Amino acid sequence: MHYEDDENYFRGYEWWLMKEAKRRNPNITLVALPWAFPGWVGHGKNWPYDYPDITASYVVNWFLGAKKYHDLDVDYVGIWNERNFDAKYIKVLRNTLDKVGLTGVGIIAADGDWSIADSLILDPDLNDSVEVIGAHYPGTTTVADALKTRKKLWSSEDYSTFNDEVGGGCWARILNQNYVNGNMTATISWNLVASYYDDLPFGRDGLMTAEEPWSGNYVVESPIWITAHTTQFTQPGWTYLQTVGHLAQGGSYVALTDGKGNLTVVMETMTHDHSVCIRPPLPHFNVTSQKATFQLKGSFAPVEELQVWRSQFNFQTKTPTFFKKLPPLKLANGSFSLDLATDEVYTFTTVAAGTKGSFPEPPPSARFPKAYKDDFDARNPPFSEAPNFADQTGVFEYHVNLSDPGPHVFTLRQVLTERPVTWAADADQTVSVIGDYQWQNLTVACDVFMEEVRTGGVFVAARVDRGGQSIRSAAGVYFWVFADGTYKVTNDIAGQTILAEGLSGTRAYHWYTLSITVTGQFASGSLNGYPLWKNAVVLTPKNGWAAIGTNSFQLAQFDNFAVVAD
Repeated sequence: MHYEDDENYFRGYEWWLMKEAKRRNPNITLVALPWAFPGWVGHGKNWPYDYPDITASYVVNWFLGAKKYHDLDVDYVGIWNERNFDAKYIKVLRNTLDKVGLTGVGIIAADGDWSIADSLILDPDLNDSVEVIGAHYPGTTTVADALKTRKKLWSSEDYSTFNDEVGGGCWARILNQNYVNGNMTATISWNLVASYYDDLPFGRDGLMTAEEPWSGNYVVESPIWITAHTTQFTQPGWTYLQTVGHLAQGGSYVALTDGKGNLTVVMETMTHDHSVCIRPPLPHFNVTSQKATFQLKGSFAPVEELQVWRSQFNFQTKTPTFFKKLPPLKLANGSFSLDLATDEVYTFTTVAAGTKGSFPEPPPSARFPKAYKDDFDARNPPFSEAPNFADQTGVFEYHVNLSDPGPHVFTLRQVLTERPVTWAADADQTVSVIGDYQWQNLTVACDVFMEEVRTGGVFVAARVDRGGQSIRSAAGVYFWVFADGTYKVTNDIAGQTILAEGLSGTRAYHWYTLSITVTGQFASGSLNGYPLWKNAVVLTPKNGWAAIGTNSFQLAQFDNFAVVAD
């Protein structure tokens, strides 16, 4: 809901992602967590809790739309990513969910640290509203007050680590030790798949990598196989046994059951240097090779055979083997022993349905095309965004401009007119980047259309060197035109370092073609094919993406984007 009277349940890619996940596993759990809210929720403030009824209605409408338009039942909802919680809002959210029949939706709070536990103990109504205490990057530990609540404890965001073998080791360690050390029964990876430009913040911090839609290349990284050690042999609803812990010479083991006679034991012996996560800091510990013996008791004593799956990271030889099925293990009187090396993961299970999935050979990796065009003429686009553009601030969506009598009926439009309520440090400008971060010499051209008479302003840019939370300090070469008839060329998105400026004759509600060429240390620009400025000196940055954007949160349109790089 970009605006208060605007409901569109077909924006973005996550509806598609959830439906595809449900197709593959109808029993998968879906969790929603607001990272930001539209500006109207805050009524001009960067804060969503002053009007809790409005914020709760916005969130609940999303749940209702998920069911009505996509037949998706979302199971849990968080509060606000890694920001302070508000007890009144949580209670209002619970009541609002209940009023519309969403009594089964559980609230996770508060997606930061464990501090909400104190409030739950002191406030019975708040305690009744919350089903799960969720912490981000807990370092496998919890606090006494969280345990006292007897709530489900989740690591509701974790990992965010480069997905090489050390990243796989991080994932193996915390999947086990979040429960062993902290009684957390769920660990949620941020993020699922690294499908964004590698040089943006947290590049390749996903369980696998698929960052080249233009080539179709993808890489199934080690965290995928480490995940399978747990998820192929358990399901939501299984319970951890209390007999879990640390191995004598380092490492850990957990045991889970479905309550129907099935047992799964997952064991890891990851060493310190081979299991470091990006956060929090990891205290030193030692792991050495060892012999481990296990004795099954109680209802599991009759088990005579366990299926065995193993991953070996083999950091010294650099020849890892992941998720390999070994011969079944025969038990004698419920007992089994094995020799464990370091940096290994084992699954021992009564579940015989495990399999190492296969996938087609991916297309070869390729750099972003050096010559790229998009006229945005998408009659029935599968997604609201144009391919390959990565919005850093603002929202750039396909638009049908029926009032245009000329060739600009199908365009890309920046649609936000108010800064979102967000937890991150956004720029005052909107910007969407595209291309290859290594580009140095390039020409970027685009037709632009301003929709603000007095304050309208748009740009095309080259060598944009930052994104994400760092976008407000991004350098590059930005060619701006404004509705007051002026232009400006700046070396930064904030517009502080001016390379050239003057009159352009531009105004709102007219189409213009902007073109910027950067070669070596010089940049030049043209308006409607005529040179407007030239030989501006650009010492830094040396490389970066192409980009389009606006000078504030305002409506503006773009068409016939093109880039050519050397």
